[in-house]
Amino acid sequence: MTASSSPARLSLFGLPLDVLTLPQTLDRLGEWMFAPVRAPHTVVTLNPEFIVQSRTQPDFVRAMQEADLVTADGVGIVYAARQLALVDVPRAPGFDIVKGLMERHGAELRVFFLGAKPGVAEQAAQNAVRDYGIQVAGVHHGYFGPEEDQRVAELVGASGAHLLLTAMGAGRQEIFNQYWRQILNTPVAIGCGGVIDVLAGTAQLAPDWTRKLGVEWVWRVAGDPKRWNRAPRLAQFVGMVQAEKRRR
Repeated sequence: MTASSSPARLSLFGLPLDVLTLPQTLDRLGEWMFAPVRAPHTVVTLNPEFIVQSRTQPDFVRAMQEADLVTADGVGIVYAARQLALVDVPRAPGFDIVKGLMERHGAELRVFFLGAKPGVAEQAAQNAVRDYGIQVAGVHHGYFGPEEDQRVAELVGASGAHLLLTAMGAGRQEIFNQYWRQILNTPVAIGCGGVIDVLAGTAQLAPDWTRKLGVEWVWRVAGDPKRWNRAPRLAQFVGMVQAEKRRR
């Protein structure tokens, strides 16, 4: 598959999933970011929690259905695709996408850091400049309400960013990117969860061995009591996959 060809797209529980490797994903996003004609695109990194959470959030479902690219973030999505679509889907996790884009494009890449607690995005931006040589298009924390969405979207739109990292939590970040995409006018806007925290050093990236096995979520949940309430969602997701498989 060439970077310019259309990726195969599956459907899991009514949500899209594109079958692309990480390098193919980086190729496609690079094309979008530096295309002669600037056009907004949204990217979703799909994980089991998104699927469970979206069952009660129609706006979240719509944002994912309308996304230009949806990658498999976690091993749970790979498992579901294998069980339900009989397809081996390669993983393209959010952190790997963000890191890969910064490594590839360096000083030509303008990045807007949106999300996390006040001060964290600033630190992430400073570290990204140090480690990858990128340009900082702008910075804004993620602690603002819907009444400020337009102001923030206009701030991003005026920044000239090639890449928007939106880290405001599952659902909120995807809905924001999709609803305001024309105002954001950013070639690639990606909902990236805790990536800004990892770049800032306020959260730790899962060890390589857990990432290679695709079980970094186990490491995160076990080491952070704030995440313990997420384990039932993962169990619910497995149940959903098995029920759908029996139904078919």
